[in-house]
Amino acid sequence: MPRAVAGTKRKDHRKKILGNAKGFWGRRHSNYKVAKDAVAKALSYSYRDRKDRKGDFRRLWIVRINAACRAEGMTYSRFIEGLAKAQVTVDRKMLADIAVRDPAAFKAVVEKAQAALKA
Repeated sequence: MPRAVAGTKRKDHRKKILGNAKGFWGRRHSNYKVAKDAVAKALSYSYRDRKDRKGDFRRLWIVRINAACRAEGMTYSRFIEGLAKAQVTVDRKMLADIAVRDPAAFKAVVEKAQAALKA
């Protein structure tokens, strides 16, 4: 009687791993034993970095808002404090977009924040 092997399940699993390793350097894209570790690490990095990307964008928005605020003679932290006191609920993504695309509108927002700080 012939020996039973895993057959297509095993082959399909290995094919999936090697497919995910496509484009990797050296044996990492062609040798299953090496590729499975490389793919596992790549997947863990991609999971981690999807979370990190959100913080990266927030930092970018803050830098842009800060630059626009300083052009108006105000710091970022005072600007955010003024917005909170004025009860303006615009997120940093929108503020950064307004600062880049429409400086006149951003200037009006800064003036509103300054007025709320004085009051």
